[in-house]
Amino acid sequence: MKTGSLRLRLFAASALSVSVALMLAFWGLGLLFASHVERRAIDSLAVQFDQILAGVERGETGDLQIGSAPADARFITPFGGLYWQIETDTQQLRSRSLWDFALDLPADHLADGAVHVHDLPGPGDSTLLVMERKVQLAARLGGSAIRVAVAMDASELEESTEDFREDLLPFTLVLALFLVLAGVAQIFVGLRPLNSVGQRVASIRAGDSLRVGDDFPTEIRPLAREVDALLDQREKDIEQARHRAGDLAHGLKTPLQALLAEARQVREAGLPDTADSIEKTADTMRRHVERELNRVRIAARAAAARTDLAAAVGRVVTVVQKASTPHKLTWEIDTPDDIMVAVDMADLFEILGAILENAARHARQSVRVGARKQGKAVTVTIQDDGAGIAQDKIATLQRRGARADESGTGLGLAIARDLAESLGGSVDLAPADPGLVVRITLPLSAI
Repeated sequence: MKTGSLRLRLFAASALSVSVALMLAFWGLGLLFASHVERRAIDSLAVQFDQILAGVERGETGDLQIGSAPADARFITPFGGLYWQIETDTQQLRSRSLWDFALDLPADHLADGAVHVHDLPGPGDSTLLVMERKVQLAARLGGSAIRVAVAMDASELEESTEDFREDLLPFTLVLALFLVLAGVAQIFVGLRPLNSVGQRVASIRAGDSLRVGDDFPTEIRPLAREVDALLDQREKDIEQARHRAGDLAHGLKTPLQALLAEARQVREAGLPDTADSIEKTADTMRRHVERELNRVRIAARAAAARTDLAAAVGRVVTVVQKASTPHKLTWEIDTPDDIMVAVDMADLFEILGAILENAARHARQSVRVGARKQGKAVTVTIQDDGAGIAQDKIATLQRRGARADESGTGLGLAIARDLAESLGGSVDLAPADPGLVVRITLPLSAI
């Protein structure tokens, strides 16, 4: 199936259907009106017929004549548009309007009283609508059968039909515009549930909801249920992958312990350099295993995690204040009480603890802690007034295990950064005046 806008395709189909339907309606109404006009004209000719028949008389010579002609002036005006003609076996009478023209009536069989209607040539290349009947005269008029025809110019009927079509055309165009606009409105209203499905899927991706739900119209509900079923299957697959990763990490612990035991034996055998190399390699592998275990643990409980940021900051600051520090520090805390982060409490304590301990260690007099919401995340800012770190050393410090000086280590900072990134956040460092500022970005809870 071709891709493209579903709205555009429905609009094109609707506009085409409306156009075809209205063209057929316009054509059909024209035919219906023409038929109606013709019936009215025949009814009018029937009235004229009765008037002519009522005026038939016998003259003194025995010939038929019209004693009182119809009152319509068109019968006496040459080629006036209304005509009559009477035929007998020996005589033909015509209206003055026919002048020197005679109606060429068809040689068809007429039963007494039967009415025939014809389209016949008229004077001046015109076309006439002709109504004729065979009439048996009364005994006083001779009792013979006569053929009476009354005709009118058919161009009058055609003009009436054309006038009707001209009047109908603007109305048809307005109706077409209305129907097209109504079709557009129906398309937008009908497809609105699909927009709702897209919004809910986006909400799931953003972490604001867990499922699409089934409160949709009947036609959309199967799609929503299939999406939810797909999400269920995806969660099961992810959970299995987490278990496999955890099993793999735990499975590596035993070989690492054996490797460290081998390193001790190598050291006892008098090869300290080789033992150091083995231990460093094993320690690097152990840290990677611990990091993956942390990632698995965090991912497993991230969906239901919800922690009060202000309370967590307060508890961590209290613990750091009680720790042994060279001097008493001033803590400036500005964290709103209404911020709930999508982080497990233990993980949040570990992230904040590593950063706040480092800030307290290097601060001279004060440490400032602030938090501000930014969209669907919160940024926690921790700044100390210590000596700070040069810009060219910050990138090095953020690498796992890198040392800022001989007395400190970047391991805690790297662990905090790994935890934050596992949660969809980040940890960034920047020089400040004075000291160093660390910005921790964490996702807000959607619950």
